[in-house]
Amino acid sequence: MTTSLHGPGTRRTTVSGNTSLGRLVSDTTADLQKLMRQEVALAKAEIRQEAMKAGKAAGLFGGAGFAGYMVMVIGSLTAIFALAHVVDIAWAALIITGLWAVAGAVMAALGRQRMRRVSPPHRTVETLKEDAQLMRRSASHAKAIAVEPISSEPAELVVPHTEHSRW
Repeated sequence: MTTSLHGPGTRRTTVSGNTSLGRLVSDTTADLQKLMRQEVALAKAEIRQEAMKAGKAAGLFGGAGFAGYMVMVIGSLTAIFALAHVVDIAWAALIITGLWAVAGAVMAALGRQRMRRVSPPHRTVETLKEDAQLMRRSASHAKAIAVEPISSEPAELVVPHTEHSRW
């Protein structure tokens, strides 16, 4: 078996009649291992990006939680002062409680909005679907080759070479 590059994005592999089946299986296994390592690396990169977005959204939810805590504390103080003095101090405490409630609502809305922007690793899902289709085609092609008689002339296979070097 000989491999040579022919122009950008392609490489040609010539399989001679004396290439063993073991060698072909070995090469295919090595290619599949390389492909799986590349898919795992792509998934890690995409998940890392999405985790950063989720972390920021979680920070806003944390802020909303703190604001909710402050609403409870200040609301409790408001009730105490309202019962104790019944006049001006109670109204002041209610105004501050209202401000904390508004701040909490704003942070919760922003956190929810940013959390909706977090998405699954689309490129990895797409390439895994492509890989599955390629495997199905390769398996059906291998079955077709297995029933054909072996020719003494070398066969030439053209394997596309993509940007992220799948083969």
